[in-house]
Amino acid sequence: MANDKPYLSMQGVSKRFHGVQALCKVDFDACLGQVTALVGENGAGKSTLIKILAGIHKRDEGEILLGGKPVRIDNPLAAMQNGIAVIHQELNVLPNLSIADNIFVGRERKKGLFVDRDYYRSRTTELLQHVGLNVDPETQARYLSTAQKQMVEILRSISSEARIVVMDEPTSSLTKRETDVLFDIIRSLRDQNIGIIYISHRLDEIMELADRVVVFRDGCRVGALDREEMSVGKIINMMVGRDLDEIFAKRPAPIGNVVLEAKNLGMGYVRDVNFSVRAGEILGFAGLVGAGRSEVMQMIFGVDKKETGEVFLEGKKVDIRCSGDAIAAGIALVPEDRKEQALILGLDIKENISLAILRSLKAGLFVDDQNQAKLAERYVKELRVVTPSIRQKVRNLSGGNQQKVVIAKWLAAKPKVLILDEPTRGIDVGAKQEIYSLMSELAAQGIAIIMISSELPEILGMSDRIIVMHEGRVKGELSRKDATQERIMQLAIGR
Repeated sequence: MANDKPYLSMQGVSKRFHGVQALCKVDFDACLGQVTALVGENGAGKSTLIKILAGIHKRDEGEILLGGKPVRIDNPLAAMQNGIAVIHQELNVLPNLSIADNIFVGRERKKGLFVDRDYYRSRTTELLQHVGLNVDPETQARYLSTAQKQMVEILRSISSEARIVVMDEPTSSLTKRETDVLFDIIRSLRDQNIGIIYISHRLDEIMELADRVVVFRDGCRVGALDREEMSVGKIINMMVGRDLDEIFAKRPAPIGNVVLEAKNLGMGYVRDVNFSVRAGEILGFAGLVGAGRSEVMQMIFGVDKKETGEVFLEGKKVDIRCSGDAIAAGIALVPEDRKEQALILGLDIKENISLAILRSLKAGLFVDDQNQAKLAERYVKELRVVTPSIRQKVRNLSGGNQQKVVIAKWLAAKPKVLILDEPTRGIDVGAKQEIYSLMSELAAQGIAIIMISSELPEILGMSDRIIVMHEGRVKGELSRKDATQERIMQLAIGR
């Protein structure tokens, strides 16, 4: 049963990093038996607040109260001892430990001189049954799917008798079915009088789950809405400080000749894929998770070796055996996972932007730092990357600005074809609009763009044509004027 009186109260919390004000005297509270959504653009201060609550960062000022009493949370152990569990976007499951060991790590229970494995196994079996997971408790975590690893983190929270559970972008790597299971578990936790703090850029999830939403902008709290007051329009307006009447900035661009054509591409379960994309066109690829969309693009880019088929660029057959061949031919790929596959987080913006064209920037044996800096300054300005300096480490940028750096890296290589795999995953609505605007600008310059997206509004809003895949094969093609969510989904499920 929901309690209207806040159990958690963070009052007047401030935090600065290297002279940058990340949080400015913010208030935040959460009740037991409720789902409180925390939303805001990247850089709004959400993660900083949660890391203070988790004991990862120390606040500069302000206080934290639990049940009306001030508490000190100076480290993660203190957070756990105070009944606060945080499930971060980057899951903290130890791959070489069993499910049972992961659940009880840091809270070992002994039987004589040794850990009580019988208790671990029986208690873990109970917990797994509670969330409907039919898995052996002794299974090593490395063999689990992303959704199963997430469940292990949730079970760790339940077993530690947490009163407040924080979930940061929990569905970013989940399928629709896995997301539905997670939502059922969240509702179950709420019914057990546990307070849930839910962070997500997906406003449809907020509308479905949240009892209340708190909005941050530029390190400040700008307001809160109860469930009966909530609407997507209101939330967006509070997040960005302006109305976004047209989120999708698709502008008409002249469509030119065919730039890239794929004929009968195949590898593994992906078979007989045929399509073409023209200069100035945005070609959308839709389909369910596992439909084979990313696999097709990885074949074209030379990441994976195709077993059948041919690729033509401007009418000429190209032999792409590796990504270097693709880059030389004028093909660029912005992958789905920018942190793992597209960026070197420990390097600065300048170094990341020049990665694809380092050879052309060499002066003798070394890279010409002046030319490298000029290149970075140009793209930081053109793409409106928010940063104090081109020497800022990429790991310190927001998700939207990291994505812009990835795109800048490939624009520096002057591609004829730009492939974007889930270009706005994990970034806020304001940054999404900027990415959409940039896509339109690039199409107007004559670049052929291929966009993979699992978000149907994005596919419908930005595509000139749409290819729909199902189980490794192309099931249909739709024009912009004929495409609807219903038609796309019918093709995506194989009808």
